[in-house]
Amino acid sequence: MSRTPGVRFWPLATFLWLTACGGSLPPPDWKLNAQGALEAYEKHYLGGDTRLAELNFAKAKAAIARSGRLDLMARAELARCATRTSALTYDDCPGFKSLAADAAPAETAYAAFLDGHWQDLDGQSLPKQYGALLGARDDAARAEAMDKIADPQARLIAAALLFRQGWLSPKGIASAIDTASERGWRRPLLAWLRVEEKRTESAGDKPRLEQLRKRIDLILTSTPALQD
Repeated sequence: MSRTPGVRFWPLATFLWLTACGGSLPPPDWKLNAQGALEAYEKHYLGGDTRLAELNFAKAKAAIARSGRLDLMARAELARCATRTSALTYDDCPGFKSLAADAAPAETAYAAFLDGHWQDLDGQSLPKQYGALLGARDDAARAEAMDKIADPQARLIAAALLFRQGWLSPKGIASAIDTASERGWRRPLLAWLRVEEKRTESAGDKPRLEQLRKRIDLILTSTPALQD
């Protein structure tokens, strides 16, 4: 599977640094705390621990609130929505929408991307790893663009968005499964295995279906228990 160099999805590990630095002074505690809490949110959510994920997201919001920065709060809510999307958990990003009027243009564009409103989007306004995906005009080109996204979470987000619009091939589903499996991300792995389970059951491939169900059972019996 080919990979090209990419930029990590900005709202998580580096999102605060985009507006933070430039001088010689160390970053203030609230920025460090928010960054660390968002990284912990991502880790625990993808790992399947909802309680710890939400606890850390609340910590991130509390840290950002100390700055009074509505634009950064909107960015954090968008990061949460993107992380959920990577595990096939679709919603209307209510946390972001309540702050959309205060969001920067880049966040507004990314929110439209997550919503599947790609028609009028300019690829230059999105994280650059999505540019080729946005410009693809058929399923083969979309699959190739998705496969070339180097960052695993960004690749899962792309797969989830293609799947939502009915543009993801069986090969793309397999790529999403492999990506989540390689990272040990139980929540998206379980979601994608269930997609493949349904597809395989419809195809009547009983040996393949049995194998998939064994993998699903293994994940469900792993510890700590995977939480919805």
